[in-house]
Amino acid sequence: MYKVAPIDIFSVQTSQQFENFALEVFRKQAEKCVVYRDFVRNLGVKTADVKSIKNIPFLPIEFFKNRHIITGIGEPEEIFTSSGTTGLTQSKHFVLDAGIYVQSFQTAFELFYGDISKYAVLALLPSYLERDGSSLIYMVDDLIRCALNEQSGYFLYDHAMLLQKLRELMRSKTPAILIGVTYALLDFAESHSIDFPQLIVMETGGMKGKRQEMVRTELHETLCAGFGVPLIHSEYGMTELLSQAYSKGAGIFHCPPWMKVQIRDTNDPLEILGTNQTGGINVIDLANINSCSFIATQDLGKAFNDGTFEVLGRFDNSDIRGCNLLVQ
Repeated sequence: MYKVAPIDIFSVQTSQQFENFALEVFRKQAEKCVVYRDFVRNLGVKTADVKSIKNIPFLPIEFFKNRHIITGIGEPEEIFTSSGTTGLTQSKHFVLDAGIYVQSFQTAFELFYGDISKYAVLALLPSYLERDGSSLIYMVDDLIRCALNEQSGYFLYDHAMLLQKLRELMRSKTPAILIGVTYALLDFAESHSIDFPQLIVMETGGMKGKRQEMVRTELHETLCAGFGVPLIHSEYGMTELLSQAYSKGAGIFHCPPWMKVQIRDTNDPLEILGTNQTGGINVIDLANINSCSFIATQDLGKAFNDGTFEVLGRFDNSDIRGCNLLVQ
C-alpha cells in the first residue's frame, strides 16, 4: 500500500506551524490525489503560486458522493458513509489509515476533556447504530473501550435503563459524558428528568428527519432542563472529516490544533472572508492527509479572532447530513 509520507500533524502548536503543514499537505494532495489535482487544475490554480492557506482551493464536499477521493494507493482500512436520507446519495470517505483517525479523536478528546479513562461514556445514538459505516460509532466504540467503566455503553431506545445508569453515576459522583443524536436526547428530556449538573451532555446534531428542526437556544434550554445541566456541549464532525471540533456551550466551537475553519463568500467561493462575517464554512483538516484536507462544506457560519467558530445553518436545498447543524 502506498500512502502519503507521514507528517507529524499532531505536533502543531502555532499558527505558523499549521500554515507550513497545510501548505505541504496541499502540495502533496494537488499532485497525488487525482480528484483534487483535476479540481485545482480546472480552476487554473498553479500549485507553485499558492503561498498562503488563504489561496488554497477547497474541494466541494459533494465530490465525496460520487468520486473516489484518495491520496495514495491501496485498499482502504475503513469506508465511512454519511447517514443521509432515504433516496439521497451517501458520501463515502475511503480511509487508508484508520490509525490516523483514532489518534485524531483520542488526542482531541484528551485536549478538550482530559483522560477518557476517568469517565463513564454513555451513548444515545439510535440512528447511527442502525446502519453501517458510521465514523461516529467507530469513535464512540473506542471511547467506550478506553473509558474502562462498566457503566459505559449504548442505550438504543431504553430510556428507563439510561435514567437508571445516570442516577447511579450521579450517586457515585463518577464523571460522565452522554453523547447523543439531538432528537434522541430531546425524546429522553421530554419524557424523563434528572438533576445531574456534573453530567456532560454532548449533542452530535441533527434531527435525522425524525423531528422538526429547532432553534438552538430553544433546544438547549429544553435539554438543560431535562438533564439538570447548566450547558449543552456539541460536537461538529462529519463523514468527510477525520477531526472534530467541540463546543462547551453557547454553540461556539473550538478546533484542535491540526484543524482550522475559514469562511468563504457565498457568492465567490474562492474569496475568504474576515472574522465576524457570515459565509460558507471551509474546513482544513490535516488528519485527512490520505484523502483531501481542504473541504468546502454546505454549512453557514462565522469565524472569530480567537480561532473559534459558530454554525448558523446550512445552504438552501443542501442534504440533511450527519454533522452538527441546528437552525439558529
